[in-house]
Amino acid sequence: MSCMEIVLKYGKGQMSAQIPPENLVGFVRAREVPVVPDELEAVKKALAEPIGSPPLREIIRQKKAKSAVVVVNDITRPTPYHVYLPALEEELKEVDEVTFMVATGLHRGHTEEENLAIFGDFPRRYRFINHDADGDLVYLGRLPHGSPLYVNRRVVEADLVVTTGVVVPHYMAGFAGGRKSILPGVAGRETIQGNHSMLVRPESAPGRLEGNPIHQEMLEAARRAGVDFILNAVTNEDKKIVAVVAGDLEEAWRQGVEVCRKVYTVPVAEQVDVVIAGVGGYPKDINLYQAQKGLENAAAAVKPGGTIILVAECPEGHGDEVFNEWMLAANSLQDIIDRIGVKFVMGGHKAYAIARVLKEKDCILVSNMDDGMVRDYFFTPAADLEEALAKVRAKYGPNYSALVMPEASATMAVLA
Repeated sequence: MSCMEIVLKYGKGQMSAQIPPENLVGFVRAREVPVVPDELEAVKKALAEPIGSPPLREIIRQKKAKSAVVVVNDITRPTPYHVYLPALEEELKEVDEVTFMVATGLHRGHTEEENLAIFGDFPRRYRFINHDADGDLVYLGRLPHGSPLYVNRRVVEADLVVTTGVVVPHYMAGFAGGRKSILPGVAGRETIQGNHSMLVRPESAPGRLEGNPIHQEMLEAARRAGVDFILNAVTNEDKKIVAVVAGDLEEAWRQGVEVCRKVYTVPVAEQVDVVIAGVGGYPKDINLYQAQKGLENAAAAVKPGGTIILVAECPEGHGDEVFNEWMLAANSLQDIIDRIGVKFVMGGHKAYAIARVLKEKDCILVSNMDDGMVRDYFFTPAADLEEALAKVRAKYGPNYSALVMPEASATMAVLA
């Protein structure tokens, strides 16, 4: 019987391989739902009919807002700014001073070239500023779980705060979007570290909001920071918009979450020997730090002792110096797990998230990273998908069961 071809996004291109159909149980894909017929009109409609909030223009008039900060995502989170920004510009006409704050959290800041690539000509006409987690911050008291809340001063002191984003599953906050624009987006380092330290709790899980302490703190932080209005979308695997929500910080975002659940939560009948997980290409596979999200989601569908093939180009390598130091300093995966219990450090949290998966499952990493470094990170290197599948055959023989997750960073496999 002829083999089936698997094609996965890899950086800005793609990678393919052949697999016998008898090994392939199926694909874990986001549900196909209709995309909006006109993305700009969908955004304008959401702004005109906000959820749980007056329209943005009315808020501007009520507050007599002269200054506004619009919080925008960084390069690691593909967001439809080609339609967000023209629509928001119309709404913000009565505001004298509009600043765009790039919600870097603890990621690196954007270059001018990256801003132009992401936001079109808007950086030529408006001020775009990278958030600095160690920069000019305002203290807003302690959060429910004890962390001090520091937020970017420009955000706190603006007359109007609008946040933008996309709603996708998130490996520890339940879902991204909404309140995440503030924490971690424009929060201080100590605040982010305190919040993310709770990822060791079982309630901090993909798709979970109820009782999730990370989500609870993020929401409280956004309330205290004074978010006036949000604009979020749910996109499909091709980054096309399927729904737009705008309005109240929590109410509008929750509606986006419900759409996201329907699109990205995929039941699987049982765990398999092998999951072939594509991270989703650039920028989701820009580095290993980001690609970890695909590893987390794939793990749920793999038997204990099974194998994950993670396809992520990682042109920027590891992506974080602290993460790199934790991985290289460890003699075993247990070292990392023990270390996070002694002292939580941002960057170390990604090492921990990887270690808890690799303790139970093997992972073959298909990337352009150096083989030695990949092994130092407790992965098995493979130059391409064909080589990875050859390693699978060497482990299992011809009889293994496999699922393919083309967009593992966003898709949640849930045991039926």
